[in-house]
Amino acid sequence: MRQRQRGSRKSGSGEGKDRWMITYADLITLLLIFFVIMYAMSRLDTEKYKSVTESLQFSFHNSSGGKSVLEGNPGLTGSDIPNATDHPAASPAPSASPAPGGADSGDKAASGDPPLTERELAFRQQEEQLANLMKMIKQYVQENHLDNQIFVADKPQGIAITLSDQFLFDTGKAALKPGSGKTLSKLGSLFSNLDTKISIEGHTDNQPIVHSSQYKDNWELSGARALSVLRYFIDTMHLDANNFQYAGYADTHPAADNSTAAGRQKNRRVEITVLRQLQQ
Repeated sequence: MRQRQRGSRKSGSGEGKDRWMITYADLITLLLIFFVIMYAMSRLDTEKYKSVTESLQFSFHNSSGGKSVLEGNPGLTGSDIPNATDHPAASPAPSASPAPGGADSGDKAASGDPPLTERELAFRQQEEQLANLMKMIKQYVQENHLDNQIFVADKPQGIAITLSDQFLFDTGKAALKPGSGKTLSKLGSLFSNLDTKISIEGHTDNQPIVHSSQYKDNWELSGARALSVLRYFIDTMHLDANNFQYAGYADTHPAADNSTAAGRQKNRRVEITVLRQLQQ
């Protein structure tokens, strides 16, 4: 019995000694996989690398206007890289004809950028129209010496044309002065060529309405003044009413300090804003 027990102990101890080989084999396998992966990641796509380096060489050559800074320099690409002047891309590209959308589309096509979308083209056309409108209004104001009565500004919401109440109305009234028709007709002729919304806003100072006025308060007066300007464009100029909107804000949107006479004068105004329909 004792001999059998000794034999079984010897065979068990032999199996325990061989178990380290399993762990060792696993470790060797993992190391082999690791180095295979590292080797695969270290390999470069030589064709893409060559294309990138030649493109960089050509760009540096064109930007410097003379010899390429990469020519003959083995530090980046080696001595076997051809000169930029020998590459077919170095020859000047033919000038692209302008695209129907304008010079910007042609420039993008020539530079390899995607062409402008319809929205981008519409936005640029809108900005060009607004810039021309502002230029013409400023020219009209200067030629007619109306610098103290009409102010033009390019605001985020659109081109804002501010008309002083002294230019348009008598004190406390909303009927247009006869002399204001010439300027409103000029503005109306410019608006007729635009396909956009035009907002007309009436503003007053914070002084209460006198009892002799037909309007209850500044809300009614500011709204009536904006409506008078709107009626001129629609009834007299026969412009499309769908392109207009109006509102009266009383003294809630002051442009200056109401504590001074000069500030109150600036606040009594009508603002005509040619709205931007598209935002970039």
